[in-house]
Amino acid sequence: MTTPTADRALVIGEALIDVVARPDGSRAQHPGGSPANVALGLGRLGRRVDLLTWLGQDADGDLVRRHLLGSGVNVLQGNRSALRTPVATAHLDAEGTASYEFDLEWDLPETWDEEPGNPLVVHTGSIATVLQPGGAAVATIVARSRATSTITYDPNLRPVLMGSPAHALPVVEALVRLADVVKVSDEDLAWLHPGVAPAEIAEEWSRSGPSLVVVTHGGEGAFASTSAGARISVAAPKVQVADTVGAGDSFMGGLIDGLWSAGLLGADRRQALADVDAATVEGVLERCARIAAITVSRAGANPPRSTELD
Repeated sequence: MTTPTADRALVIGEALIDVVARPDGSRAQHPGGSPANVALGLGRLGRRVDLLTWLGQDADGDLVRRHLLGSGVNVLQGNRSALRTPVATAHLDAEGTASYEFDLEWDLPETWDEEPGNPLVVHTGSIATVLQPGGAAVATIVARSRATSTITYDPNLRPVLMGSPAHALPVVEALVRLADVVKVSDEDLAWLHPGVAPAEIAEEWSRSGPSLVVVTHGGEGAFASTSAGARISVAAPKVQVADTVGAGDSFMGGLIDGLWSAGLLGADRRQALADVDAATVEGVLERCARIAAITVSRAGANPPRSTELD
């Protein structure tokens, strides 16, 4: 059995087939899933990353595995698997903005062929944290991992699967309290807390546990609230948008990568992360915005490699 070293990331969550339906009636298939996209982005940025997910032993599952492996992602194999690989259909409007419908189940293996050990960072989010029975298993792993790893979390909400805000909010807030870093979109916050300013929610969250809460505003950029009370904003580069699929996930991957480069990941760096200076956060966010801008400039969840940024 392989024992991974600490210079790895563990991503927990759904991997699936994204079917992209365009306004002209054309359809295309791409491997996707929010956590899988984060893992993909980290792999393309040169990070060693394991993905714990729930795929079928079918042609779609093989396609997803090959896609992730091609970007350096190690997909952990468990003692159980899905009956079929999940599918998400993204319906694009004239501006390239996606709305989703899903055909999936979500669970986790009880054991897997490689123990992920004590990774430097554990990331999760989206469907995997809310949909049962897998959601409870994700929460258990995250809580256990806090002793050794930085915890990062992106709610990346899917209302069509998650029910009402009242149903999703306790799950989201419990994971926010466990997390060291949270990335959330303004759309997610508007659904969870209608009429409340995103900055107000970010500041409240940053006082409840996370050292850093980042709110993305699509083409308007992003801002971060720190537990020390700082607010840092960055603009988004202007690009021709092909579609927004995977934009937030590539931003999230860039956020983990940037904090990694700054030496701020790992449970033993928790205080350093809490004390992070505004200039460091601004530099990380600017790079995240560049990564997301490249992703939206091309079709599907296709984050850049590190050479494209250099």
